[in-house]
Amino acid sequence: MTPDEILGRLLYRDALMLVIDKPAGIAVHQGPKGGDNLEAHFDALRFGLPRTPALAHRLDRDTSGCLVLGRHRKALETLGKLFKRGEISKTYCAIVEGDPPDEGLIDLPLGRLDAKRGWWMKVDPLGSPSQTRWQTMGRGVGEDGKKRAWLALEPLTGRTHQLRVHCAAMGWPILGDPIYGAGEVNGAITLQLHARKIIVPLYKNKPPIEVVAPPPPHIASMLEKCCFKIEPVVTP
Repeated sequence: MTPDEILGRLLYRDALMLVIDKPAGIAVHQGPKGGDNLEAHFDALRFGLPRTPALAHRLDRDTSGCLVLGRHRKALETLGKLFKRGEISKTYCAIVEGDPPDEGLIDLPLGRLDAKRGWWMKVDPLGSPSQTRWQTMGRGVGEDGKKRAWLALEPLTGRTHQLRVHCAAMGWPILGDPIYGAGEVNGAITLQLHARKIIVPLYKNKPPIEVVAPPPPHIASMLEKCCFKIEPVVTP
């Protein structure tokens, strides 16, 4: 990723925080096996500050959308507290298999699948409390004739792979999920999960900051194929 490319993904900037539109297919930080990662390109986002911004939270490699960065240490501390207290609202767009109800709350605790599976998770009665609110935004049929639904997912807790495990456990896995679902869309692994909107109450005397990321091509294409409608992002 070139400096111009990551600058082109900047959705929001102020003295404390940046929000970028993370592309799918790249890790946010370097893993034990190395490889390219988004964090390696943050130097282009300094905007005159002596240090590069840093991750305030994480998104999975194959998840796209709103990713929050703190511009310095004090900003990261503030953002970290807001995330920990659950004061930052996140809404994801997901295309799932099946025909879920109109709306509801998934309340299923999650735990590690096993020691050999790294970050893979499962529903576990002895696991950590995990809640996800969902609303069905549209219904359609894929090219294979199977039912599809477009969901707005709001995680009320922040467990690893929470949305992916919760949707799969309810019987409507996220399309293209290589771990918890069928894994392939037209022969290619393309997870249909996008961090669509984030709301950050960063300043005490100002309204919360609301940032929206447009759906990337692989999700916009699937929305179109399933005849879903999604409102365009309007840049102020």
